[in-house]
Amino acid sequence: MFFSIIIPVYNRPQEIKMLLDSLQLQEYQDFEVIIVEDGSAFTCDDCILNYKNQLDVHYFFIKNVGQGFARNFGMEKAKGEYFVFFDSDCIIPLGYLKSLKKAIKDRNLDAHGGPDAAASDFSAFQKAINYSMTAFLTTGGIRGKMKAPEKYQARGYNMGFSKKVFDTVGGFIDPNRAEDIELSLRLKKAGFHLELVEEAYVYHRRRNSWKSFLDQSYSFGQNRVHVSRFHPEALQFIHFMPSFFLGGWMLAVLFLLLAMSLYKWLMGLYGIWLLLVFLDASIQEKSIKVGLLSIFTSFGQLSAYGLGLITACWSKTFQEKDG
Repeated sequence: MFFSIIIPVYNRPQEIKMLLDSLQLQEYQDFEVIIVEDGSAFTCDDCILNYKNQLDVHYFFIKNVGQGFARNFGMEKAKGEYFVFFDSDCIIPLGYLKSLKKAIKDRNLDAHGGPDAAASDFSAFQKAINYSMTAFLTTGGIRGKMKAPEKYQARGYNMGFSKKVFDTVGGFIDPNRAEDIELSLRLKKAGFHLELVEEAYVYHRRRNSWKSFLDQSYSFGQNRVHVSRFHPEALQFIHFMPSFFLGGWMLAVLFLLLAMSLYKWLMGLYGIWLLLVFLDASIQEKSIKVGLLSIFTSFGQLSAYGLGLITACWSKTFQEKDG
């Protein structure tokens, strides 16, 4: 068996059906599916029974330990040569595994990360979130549109590595604080070959509300600083750009309140950026509604991420002083 697909799930039984349906349609079929129920109150065991005759699926229930450690449990049970991780809210295009295996063999990969995208039937809000998290105007394309695929830091919703990697460097060392980025950096330092595989994309059906999206963006900023405790090089100048973005519009508001003309210059820059976001998202998704929503998701995401990074840096500085 080549692939072991490992899926941690927590209180999301409704999502597993769509994910398993997409796996059932894969063009490449040499794989097993390992579902690790991470202490859920609402389990998916009844749903999984319907796939016993269609997929080589294995279900485990464990106490709640967090997605990183749930993945570790799944790897311990896996029988395949190469482990692939998906989040439960992903839908997998039918050519995913076929394209991934070809990339592994052709490029001699030990590990990979893949991008996420919005399917045509996603809601306008889901498409706007996807745009704000993947567009060049918001994140610089670091989540899947890189010119240098070897620089990619894989994300847990769509990543994988060989059993040899797991046996050598171990699994995730944190349950849910950028554990995927930390492991990406660790295995690269160990000499393993990890690259972005653009054709191995997933449709990421995020179930965010406005609040949960902003909370998640805030935690992403904090998590970047957390990873830097293990890998100082993980925190680079580019990661502070959202903090500058946040500081810039706060200055503009301050200048406005103080009746200083500088606010016009700053507001003008932000206005141009918002217009570009609107146009780019509208064209990409062929929807003015998505374009309008993308203004708010992009603005909120960068501001929340920037605030999370600032507060985490502040806390880290005082902890180091106290230490």
